[in-house]
Amino acid sequence: METPEILIDCQCENAEGPLWHPIEQRLYWADILAGHLFRYDPVTRTHEQIYSGEPVGGFTIQADGSLLLFKARGAIECWSEGKLTTLIPELPEERETRFNDVIADPVGRVFCGTMPAPDRDARIYRLDTDGSISIVIEGITQANGMGFTRDRQHFYYTDSPEQKIYGCDYDEESGSLSNQRVVIATPPDQGEPDGMTVDAEGYIWSARWDGGHLFRYAPDGTEVLRIPFPAKKVTSITFGGEDYTDMFVTTAGGNNREQEGSGAGAVFHLNLGIQGVPEFLSQVAVPEE
Repeated sequence: METPEILIDCQCENAEGPLWHPIEQRLYWADILAGHLFRYDPVTRTHEQIYSGEPVGGFTIQADGSLLLFKARGAIECWSEGKLTTLIPELPEERETRFNDVIADPVGRVFCGTMPAPDRDARIYRLDTDGSISIVIEGITQANGMGFTRDRQHFYYTDSPEQKIYGCDYDEESGSLSNQRVVIATPPDQGEPDGMTVDAEGYIWSARWDGGHLFRYAPDGTEVLRIPFPAKKVTSITFGGEDYTDMFVTTAGGNNREQEGSGAGAVFHLNLGIQGVPEFLSQVAVPEE
């Protein structure tokens, strides 16, 4: 097995949400708490910070190559080479919290999870392609990594403090979710499941916050592989590269490596010969300014 190697030693406080940009052939990720966005070019082997501002909990890549940023207070903005266009300035019920992990669906909608508010649990919203937004799941401790089965019949989401990955029936035409059940329950003493993705074989990859590993699970929830990292807080994973066998893994804790591990806060790379698939692109209408 190839050992994970540090690709970008950015020492992020909380590197998260990596996405491979299929148009640009570059890797994007966020440092949530610092309010930064970065991108890496594998051709030049250089990275740059492209955004600094309010925390970006998650983002998607639009069909035109721009980014949708999901931010504090429920704000949603489109970023295109430095220009920001506001879709939703805020959600009144999210003024004291922020978006967390998000994912585009096969139609171009976006499922967007939140952190809990002071007086209630977290939620998952669905942002439709016309820009309208609605709550689809409530009562989540903290919404995290999401994915779809290869047949597009089921949707996964992670509730980190509950240490569970749930599956729901997913209707592609309407975007509705139903029949929620537990697919994976992680042991209580091995950290919390964080970001995730689904590979070309339908296997689930789940990063483990405070667990120091990346896990691969069969569709029935059976663990088939665990990969150790020199960082306690493994936060998320995405596949990319020309054939989608390159794996990019983000970590947190770069501001305290003495306690969090020698590679904490870095972006790692490995290639096991396992193929991923491109993430879906969002296709949400952006208002003209």
